[in-house]
Amino acid sequence: MSDSTRGIPRREFMKAAVAIGGSAALSACLDRGGMPDVKQGPDDLSGLPKRQHAWNRFLATDDHDNDVAARHQVLLFLNYAGADDATPSQAERETVESAFRSLERAYQRSHDGLLFSVGYSPSYFARFGAVDVLPKPKALASFEDPELDEQDAIVHLASDHAELVLAVEEALLGDREELNGVSVTGLSDVFEKSNRRTGFVGDGLPAEHQDVSGIPDSKPVPEESPLYMGFKSGFRKNQASEDRVTIRDGPFAGGTTQHVSKISLHLDQWYEQDSRDQRVAKMFCPVHAEEGRVEGAGDNLGDSSGMDDDCIGQVKEHARKRGMVGHSQKSASARKDDSPLILRRDFDSTDGGEAGLHFVAVQRTISNFEDTRKAMNGDDLAGNSSVGQRVNNGILQYMTVECRGNFLVPPRSLRSLPDPNR
Repeated sequence: MSDSTRGIPRREFMKAAVAIGGSAALSACLDRGGMPDVKQGPDDLSGLPKRQHAWNRFLATDDHDNDVAARHQVLLFLNYAGADDATPSQAERETVESAFRSLERAYQRSHDGLLFSVGYSPSYFARFGAVDVLPKPKALASFEDPELDEQDAIVHLASDHAELVLAVEEALLGDREELNGVSVTGLSDVFEKSNRRTGFVGDGLPAEHQDVSGIPDSKPVPEESPLYMGFKSGFRKNQASEDRVTIRDGPFAGGTTQHVSKISLHLDQWYEQDSRDQRVAKMFCPVHAEEGRVEGAGDNLGDSSGMDDDCIGQVKEHARKRGMVGHSQKSASARKDDSPLILRRDFDSTDGGEAGLHFVAVQRTISNFEDTRKAMNGDDLAGNSSVGQRVNNGILQYMTVECRGNFLVPPRSLRSLPDPNR
């Protein structure tokens, strides 16, 4: 990154730096103002949550008590550096745990500091002959042909500060020995980087970064929107609780499962042909559009997307008589005991110069995610109404799933190269 970046607004510059990554991007960030003033974490780590996925109470909240996601995020995919048939040693586990503990001491657990988790794939557990720990990823719709992520591990980093996630990534890769005044160690002796995906979420960020493939040149993304499609998500009552997504029994009790999808967005028709009412109907429910329930990005909805019986109970009726059903309307039908099954932690992206969405969800079992996705597919609607397999079937026609991966996120005590047979 060169001096030509000096004229770029700070938020746009920071997003671009995270997308590029590496020491040059971090140096450019530091030249623009240095590292943020963030509190260190505790010396005694025993008071931190036992669950890696316990993020919610460390997030900011909005006026309706909805959790607000950290603005800058990185998914770092790693492969174990040992031989294909090797299993990690105790010394390697200690190296990995030392690295993670150094991060926890360097930054407070917070959206204003650092939130992170590490998960492991079916391919990792197969090293131990354990093939039943976690199902392999697969296509989840007849019209999908995704690349399947089979890397050994994934580290999810999140912070409101772009410089911070870049510095942490550099430290994990062995290219930085100090963070926030704390000596840190990395993972490079144990893991090799396979891939990285980056992104952002939050009011204003999508509008600032809409000059990419997949979004019309008219710059239609609203300034107030936290996501490219113009509406907010993550309403408190439409999210599973962290208790609901926690594994209750077995060797990884206290952990969770994580599904990660890379999705390309195609929003030309969404913004250039569909009306505002059509977008509301397809994202939420036709009733929401008819009754004008959604203002702007949807902040007026409070802590719920409003999927009542006039939406959830009328999916097939709306498909037959109105020729359209909503994404939230379909997804809500996957609830169990009136509770959503998944906890979304997704974010937008400009990776590869394309508008995208990294859909990160945690849930007790991968089948919980698959059930939710099945409801979203609306296969029972296509063919029995004017709703197509993708057209007017929620928001399916505006996205293509490029990659899918399944991971198990153990409790903190088992996060470092876990052995499923112990």
